[in-house]
Amino acid sequence: MKTQRAGYGLFAALVALTLLICGAIITTFTLLGPDDRRQAAPGAGTGGRPGNTTAQAVGTGGWAGTWSAAPGKAGVAPAGGHSVRNVVHTSLGGSEARITLSNLYGTEPLHIGRASIAVAAGGAAAVPGSLRPVLFDGRRSVTVPPGGHIVGDPAPLAVPEDGHLLVTVFVPAPGGGTVTLHARARQTSYLAEGDRTRDAAAAAYTLPTSSWHYLTAVDVRNPAARGTVVALGDSLTDGAGSTPDTDRRWTDHLADRLRAGRWGYGVVNQGISGNRLLKDGIGPSGLSRLDRDVAERPGARVVVIALGINDLLRPAGTADPAAVTAGLRSLAERSRARGLRVVGATLMPFEGHPRYSPALDAARHEINTAIRAGTVFDAVVDFDRALRDPYAPERLHPAYDSGDHLHPNDAGYERMARSVDLSVLIGERAAARL
Repeated sequence: MKTQRAGYGLFAALVALTLLICGAIITTFTLLGPDDRRQAAPGAGTGGRPGNTTAQAVGTGGWAGTWSAAPGKAGVAPAGGHSVRNVVHTSLGGSEARITLSNLYGTEPLHIGRASIAVAAGGAAAVPGSLRPVLFDGRRSVTVPPGGHIVGDPAPLAVPEDGHLLVTVFVPAPGGGTVTLHARARQTSYLAEGDRTRDAAAAAYTLPTSSWHYLTAVDVRNPAARGTVVALGDSLTDGAGSTPDTDRRWTDHLADRLRAGRWGYGVVNQGISGNRLLKDGIGPSGLSRLDRDVAERPGARVVVIALGINDLLRPAGTADPAAVTAGLRSLAERSRARGLRVVGATLMPFEGHPRYSPALDAARHEINTAIRAGTVFDAVVDFDRALRDPYAPERLHPAYDSGDHLHPNDAGYERMARSVDLSVLIGERAAARL
């Protein structure tokens, strides 16, 4: 990918070289309770394979991911001549913030006139005194070439954990090219006419939007941070079926648990609704997203792979469970080669969905059997077991079903996060708390 300053690749490589490889843990994620202090006994369970574990007391060098969104593309959006105030939810706090802006899908140069970052007070309003300019190699404006991205200079800002930030980007003139954005944010952001990047007040931001424009990552400097957990997934990770503006994706709940247990990890969400593992479609395939969306995230230590259901559903009648399993295995092996601990999720039931068929469900079971056998991932989180109806295991439990019989509701996403054994996720048998 083109870039105008050193990106994440070198940083991720240095982190990988400093990882202390701990003892292998063979375990499953079948414990559904939220006990953050549970130790993973050596040899417990059968669902994981010996593999990479993360260092128990090694910091990340100061930078970790607090938020991210996988970039997508749209036709010309009403951003030119406007300030876009992106509202994002933090998973980890810090003393400085650094943003990434993307023109990945742009067909023309992206001219950034000015950008700012602030702590959100609610809606489009900033906490008084928190607004900071974002510079790019010391400059207020910058041009990002088509296909490129740029990382802003660190901005001194007391970033709250479990809070919201406002990242505002002013694009001076309407362009005729494709806009890079994350369309299904499930978070309201705002647009204002003209350059309103320095406005702490919300009055000018009269146009709401359900997409994040240009912004793909926010990192924080936190010397106590121990790493970043990256979730690579589809709509089930993107939060489809959850209540907008409430931060109730399973990754949000996972971040809550990691904070409560003082694990010191940020959680970033790289879900794309409709995404497939094997083939491009709605976004590039999961296989092709590993470096950009996972390995290049600052402090990346753990990847949770939750992909495969759309390979069964899209297009209908093309399900190949052996190919999906092979794809998951390939993705896991490539992740390990980049120094990541690899956690895989089973595929959840979907009987009652319009695309359900017994043949597709048999394919799902075949994939889940391979995942649970422990030959694919370092550890397994069993979302299927956590959310299925015990009396009708081919269906989501009614208490967790959003109504379409495929996507969970808010309670379902919380259940997913609580099915994760945190000590196994991180790969530490006796983790020292911060």
